[in-house]
Amino acid sequence: MLLGVAAVVLWSTVATAFKWSLQEMTPTVLLAWASLTSLIVLSAFISVQRRWGEAARTFRQRPGLYLLLGTLNPCLYYLILLRAYNLLPAQQAQPLNYTWALTLSLLAVPLLQQKLTLRDAIALLVGYCGAVVIATGGNPLALQVISGTGVALALGSTILWALFWILNTRATAPPAVSLVLCFAVGTPLVWLILLLEGHVTLPSLRGFAGAVYVGVFEMGLTFMLWLAAMQRAEQVSRVANLIFLSPFLSLLLIHNILGETILPSTWIGLVMIVLGVIIQQRPASQPGD
Repeated sequence: MLLGVAAVVLWSTVATAFKWSLQEMTPTVLLAWASLTSLIVLSAFISVQRRWGEAARTFRQRPGLYLLLGTLNPCLYYLILLRAYNLLPAQQAQPLNYTWALTLSLLAVPLLQQKLTLRDAIALLVGYCGAVVIATGGNPLALQVISGTGVALALGSTILWALFWILNTRATAPPAVSLVLCFAVGTPLVWLILLLEGHVTLPSLRGFAGAVYVGVFEMGLTFMLWLAAMQRAEQVSRVANLIFLSPFLSLLLIHNILGETILPSTWIGLVMIVLGVIIQQRPASQPGD
């Protein structure tokens, strides 16, 4: 439980770190340094466990899969998500991104041949209505948003994240090995994009510190803490439920550190999104539920 709480608290700081760092650099620059940091952290972890041989064998067995996974995460997913944060207040971008669990259930229908149940449909309706409430600032009938592009990018990022995890079901390697392979593929792609954009410059000290923080606590160390928590849990569901605290803690940090006034519509919409996720993940009470 302590490991799980530590992971959730660290993940709760990431939205603030995104916004804080984007004041100093472009999304691509931030991702380039953050993903490089994460690759170093993950590589150190694999080195300590002496699993490089396993990682090499895994890549040789499924090179196409890991090339695709690495392109999705960290490359495309974070490029799109960070651009959403660049266009939207953090209090909007963060909850909208949390709808990825709902998107996962939608994509599982065509990609995993799973059926969309009535419970799933209710969960999707509740969750995405919450997203509309947040995006419109509590005035859904007006359908006016701060940035339509930002909202589209935030929701679009959930498609990539859900697709990444669906494709991960085909990976048989341990999660840590799979993740380091993804970053070994994706990080050079991000730097190539940065080179093509012509923004290869050293960031400010504040920006660099933010990128390193994101690389360690969003993409690297925190993932390992969460894995360790799940592996050591006597009741996995108790640890897994801690993740629902993350978006609410995140809003508190966004208010106290970034100074954003959290709108009532943000709280209401986030509760609806989390409720939708809970409904969708609740064990079926009977066959076909």
